[in-house]
Amino acid sequence: MTPDDERASPEPHVVVLFGATGDLARRKLLPGMFHLAISRLAPDMRIVGTSLEDMDDAQFRELAVRACREFSSRPADDDQLEQFARQLHYVPQEKGAEALSAAVKAARAALEGPTRLLHYLSVPPAAAIPVIQTLEAAGLVEGSRVIMEKPFGTDLQSAKALNAAIHTAFAEPQIFRIDHFLGKEPAMNILAFRFANGFIEPIWNRTFIDHIQIDVPEQLSLEGRAAFYEPTGAFRDMVVTHLFQVLAFVAMEPPTALAPEPISEEKNKVFRSMLPLKPSNVVRGQYRGYREEPGVSATSDTETFVALKCEIDNWRWAGVPFYLRTGKCLAEGQRIISIAFRDPPRSMFPAGCGVGTQGPDHLTFDLADDSRMSISFYGKRPGPGMLLDKQSMQFGLEGTADADDVLEAYERLILDAMHGDRTLYTTSCGIERLWEVSAPLLENPPPVHPYDAGSWGPSNIEELIAPLEWRLPFERAWRARE
Repeated sequence: MTPDDERASPEPHVVVLFGATGDLARRKLLPGMFHLAISRLAPDMRIVGTSLEDMDDAQFRELAVRACREFSSRPADDDQLEQFARQLHYVPQEKGAEALSAAVKAARAALEGPTRLLHYLSVPPAAAIPVIQTLEAAGLVEGSRVIMEKPFGTDLQSAKALNAAIHTAFAEPQIFRIDHFLGKEPAMNILAFRFANGFIEPIWNRTFIDHIQIDVPEQLSLEGRAAFYEPTGAFRDMVVTHLFQVLAFVAMEPPTALAPEPISEEKNKVFRSMLPLKPSNVVRGQYRGYREEPGVSATSDTETFVALKCEIDNWRWAGVPFYLRTGKCLAEGQRIISIAFRDPPRSMFPAGCGVGTQGPDHLTFDLADDSRMSISFYGKRPGPGMLLDKQSMQFGLEGTADADDVLEAYERLILDAMHGDRTLYTTSCGIERLWEVSAPLLENPPPVHPYDAGSWGPSNIEELIAPLEWRLPFERAWRARE
């Protein structure tokens, strides 16, 4: 992972976007590629969209312009949008591999010099293998790269079958399994904070850290995604693909270099050290009203909430519990990593002074796009006597001169794939190991407990973490920029 300004500019690209009219493409991928194109971060490129909808180039361009106007996080200038639209082409999926091949050939001809192909599979998991077969039939595999959306299988057996099927066409270095959480600026800041500062790495271990929480509550409901969510659920959708990957960044050993292979190896060491999940350490929940959602079975056992405790059995983390929680229709939408430090071995402060009354000291990473960190600690309250209050020091990227340079997660990851940089992508062996760790839970899931929409999940999550307490709702408000 070299600095962007030190990487050689990649070759011009043709991006083949499968699922080009879908929700992800409209909300994230097309606006993201628009920003990469107008900012000149990406090389000269053409985008060939394909999907089930029957439309022509003009209709697809109109869809893309509307998506950029509605969902782009930056102002969309009319001239820039028009220029971007000219780079877009569309092939209905029903026209087959030959038509797709012809469109890609024409797009490559419009670019100067050698070109590179990047395929983005924004499709449901069941469609991944047919898409790979289409690419083979179209002769678009050799020398190309492919970005795959999660989930990568539904259990160990299906993950192995999916990887085997993909490997019949693509070698592992060609495959980029995306996790947009790892493309977020604050997720990368975990690596910077841990390994660039001499004061933090010596205490990043079981001797000084009591427990760690990774919380990703969502306020969103199912939002018409029953066909995907019913066979998937919160654990497969969020924990295996996202939360475990973030956990690896928190728990990994220092890599030998800031490069794809060393970082992937250290992440995979974390996964190999994870103990199999115990169903007794997992709470599953389902919000009331889920079974009335369109497309959901009246007897559905799918969890819309999951909280769990997992452990990493190595020298750095033995005995330190990691608590993970995510779910839909919860009270707030947040993305928090909370590192709780151990109390001092003995307190010299008098009873009633306030020390320890507001929980342990915490280091908190907020994985929202504005990238914030907070360190909370006990400090003396001004005035006579020795009374202590919880204090905090906070850092927010919005308060720096570099705030406008932040890339959104999908933008960063697409750009990395164009450079062939797999640092922030997941590997086949890592994914398979996580499904292996998850097998006891998937084979013997605990019952689903109902919870009210707008709450923090089932009440029995308190038993899971006792005598500790969940960090959310986050008790210290982030200070607004002056």
